[in-house]
Amino acid sequence: MIPSRWLLFVLLVLGPLHAGAAEITVDLRSRVEAFKGSGEWREVHLQQSLPVERTAVLICDMWDKHWCRGATERVNGLVVKMEPFLESARKRGFQIIHAPSETMAFYQDAPQRKRILAIAKIDPPTPLSLLDPPLPIDDKRGGCDTPDQFYKAWTREHPGLRIDTSDMISDSGPEIYSFLRARDIRTLLVMGVHANMCVLNRTFAIKRMTALGVHCILVRDLTDAMYNPQDPPHVSHDAGTQLVIEYIEKYWCPTTTSAELLRAFAH
Repeated sequence: MIPSRWLLFVLLVLGPLHAGAAEITVDLRSRVEAFKGSGEWREVHLQQSLPVERTAVLICDMWDKHWCRGATERVNGLVVKMEPFLESARKRGFQIIHAPSETMAFYQDAPQRKRILAIAKIDPPTPLSLLDPPLPIDDKRGGCDTPDQFYKAWTREHPGLRIDTSDMISDSGPEIYSFLRARDIRTLLVMGVHANMCVLNRTFAIKRMTALGVHCILVRDLTDAMYNPQDPPHVSHDAGTQLVIEYIEKYWCPTTTSAELLRAFAH
């Protein structure tokens, strides 16, 4: 066999194996009630291997503007940290999915939107029947910690988050589930806002995807809660966000941090 043909043979054989073997190992945090019914939950850590080609990053409702000024300010802060993380994730080979709900008209001509619309619909399995305990915070009044009234303020995703040609855009659970199945993606790294609302309850988000058998991991430093300290349990906004994160760790999925993921990217 001449050298050029031998090189082609090696690339054909080893190339797919290398792509399939690419993975990262991350530290995840969860919580267990060792003695059921005791109400005593313990923080636990576990190592998890994530194949790059079977893992995607999902960005939930990082809008350009929120009706609540406090929420808008915190999203602006998250963007500064989230954007460089997304660039690193792309370079490592992870699929990025932008899910800014109720803004698809803005993206109707974007190729990243058209590509996901072209994917054949795949019917999901019967959802798992999972416990859905009440939240540890009271958000019934909307959770805004600044004196604002609701209106539809958002028109697109925050412009500080770049949408690459390789990314996807959708706010539809069925569309995103079909895309995940078509690409054999098994795990979602979920980030965005708000942890007690959209991040849990959208049709593409943690509760629904978990019930459909998709493994979700919340990136806990790239999220926020809609919580007003004037409402129960009357703790600071940051403490209320941490309570929601702990709730997710107890009942829905483990969490990690962007720093831990970046560490894993480097190995």
